[in-house]
Amino acid sequence: MATERILITGANGLLGQELVRQLSRRDSYELLATGRDPASRLKGSLDHSYKPLDVCDPGRTQKIFNEFSPEYVINCAAMTAVDDCENDRDACWRVNAEAVGNLAKLCHGRGAHLIQLSTDFVFNGKDGPYYEHNRPDPVNFYGRSKLAGENAARAACMGKLAIIRTNVVYGRSNGLSRPDFVGWVIKNLTHKHPIQVYTDQWRTPSYTYDLAMGILRLVHFRKSGVYNLSGREFLSMYEFAQSIADAFDLDSTLITPIVQQDKPQLAQRPERTGLVILKSETELDYRPLSLKEALAHLHLRSQMTSTGSPFEDAWC
Repeated sequence: MATERILITGANGLLGQELVRQLSRRDSYELLATGRDPASRLKGSLDHSYKPLDVCDPGRTQKIFNEFSPEYVINCAAMTAVDDCENDRDACWRVNAEAVGNLAKLCHGRGAHLIQLSTDFVFNGKDGPYYEHNRPDPVNFYGRSKLAGENAARAACMGKLAIIRTNVVYGRSNGLSRPDFVGWVIKNLTHKHPIQVYTDQWRTPSYTYDLAMGILRLVHFRKSGVYNLSGREFLSMYEFAQSIADAFDLDSTLITPIVQQDKPQLAQRPERTGLVILKSETELDYRPLSLKEALAHLHLRSQMTSTGSPFEDAWC
């Protein structure tokens, strides 16, 4: 059976790990996972190849392309810590903008299809949730760098390009130095540490399992263009934290609501972003789990992992 060769960059990150899990189970794809670490963070029976790659190294990136000849490149490599992006703008720009342009040129030269991950932070947060066609207007350096990456990809790819915008990504992961929002809430509440969470930051949280399924459908249908992939529910981060506490049977009274004016962050955050996923539902048959279902699914996965039992996603 003919297989399509898919290269994942940033494969040791939160979404990258989930893509490796899902793609490695399918015989129709030949997968090469890459990341800055010397080895894959995923252990067990997953059948996939891994090579170290810093996408900011053009020579090494070219070598990977020459050796593997990918037909699809899913670029999950990014600097996503918003305050860190504000502090170290040079590093942020190199990976979120310049490296994307280089990947796009390599894809164009080989006729490969680039799938570029982006963010709702390309918007200013005044009128969210946003459709794909809404005009970007980022309010922080992270958002500006990701928008520059989108534009660099458009300039180089000229056709075989899909831009995936998502937000507040959470899911199952191994060995990450920084937890996602769900992990942060669980860790603090488990240890009875009070937390403060914003009521004036509104998002549509995105489960990595759903995102991976959406990206697989995009590959299957060979789609180009901009697609929003996220959850459906539009809620404040405070409400999201409350939902996490409920799903994992933790003490929600430890969560204190605050507004951004009470505790400003280094980088400005847009107030109401989030994404409308109607286009993806219509064209990709994208059907994300509800927030309650997604958190229950994540909880089950974490329980199965902690007991050493294998986990299958078939019931989804």
